[in-house]
Amino acid sequence: MANTLSIIQAVNQALMNEMKIDDKVIVYGEDVGVEGGVFRATVDLQKTFGKERAFDTPLAESAIVGTAVGMAINGLKPVVEMQFSGFSYPAFNQIISHVARMRNRSRGQYNLPMVIRAPYGGGIRALEHHSESTEALYAQIPGIKVVIPSTPYDAKGLLIAAIRDPDPVLFWEPKRIYRAFKQEIPEEAYEIPLGKAKVLQEGDDITIVAWGAMVPDVQRAVKMVEEKGISAEIIDLRTIAPMDRDSFIDSVKKTGRILVVHEAPKTLGVGSEIISIVNEKAFLHLEAPPTRLTGFDTTFPLPRGEKHYIPSPKRIAKTIEDIVNY
Repeated sequence: MANTLSIIQAVNQALMNEMKIDDKVIVYGEDVGVEGGVFRATVDLQKTFGKERAFDTPLAESAIVGTAVGMAINGLKPVVEMQFSGFSYPAFNQIISHVARMRNRSRGQYNLPMVIRAPYGGGIRALEHHSESTEALYAQIPGIKVVIPSTPYDAKGLLIAAIRDPDPVLFWEPKRIYRAFKQEIPEEAYEIPLGKAKVLQEGDDITIVAWGAMVPDVQRAVKMVEEKGISAEIIDLRTIAPMDRDSFIDSVKKTGRILVVHEAPKTLGVGSEIISIVNEKAFLHLEAPPTRLTGFDTTFPLPRGEKHYIPSPKRIAKTIEDIVNY
């Protein structure tokens, strides 16, 4: 049986599925209980499973993550929510000092089956801490996985895989497309393997790598350039860490060109790492300079500046043309 759901509904269904299957799964965080989350990702969880398994916390991110560490060590599977990814900074000490290191520190005696969820990215006319793209901050930390879905189907399958994973996962949800479109997905639980990218469209002239809310914009841009005879291969990275390197290395060996599109600032972003890998593993196949199209090296702007900060389909299309015609 299948349902037609948005990303936010798919996240909710994934949590419902896992809480029904496994009574060790606990969901808590800022406004996730009574209100069902700021974006309603956790709606009806408290009503269905009670206050002991779905509950609100104070606005204290370090305490939220710290208590999840204790729960996970003792056999529970906490899924905690930060109201926005930009609110995760007070918990950074817990994440880097304990969440990411516990398996190594204990030499495998303890693992932390926990998920930290947060809406991330801009485009909803919010302030800067509500709009930042912080995946590169966390992707560099050994010991945690960083996952960003771009479709309802992937959101459900990746979140279920994250909850079932024996190690900690940061699950960043692109809120700009929470309700942008719907997709038919199975009602029953299913997993999408972490660390595996997806080729959304095959092409011969250029490889385009994106994730999260940038994927639909890339798809719109590719439709524009297809009218000019350009054949683009689109890869949705899905898991930022660990990264599926073979997906884009193999693609670049075929196309000879690569464009990485992300919303986060340019300097030291995930695009830099992808291009470094391509230079190391597919340099002799390149027919044009590897290119990044990203946000700017500034704090995320106030609402009037959003459309200038986030790469638009028009800018992406122009960049694709420039690379192909190099």
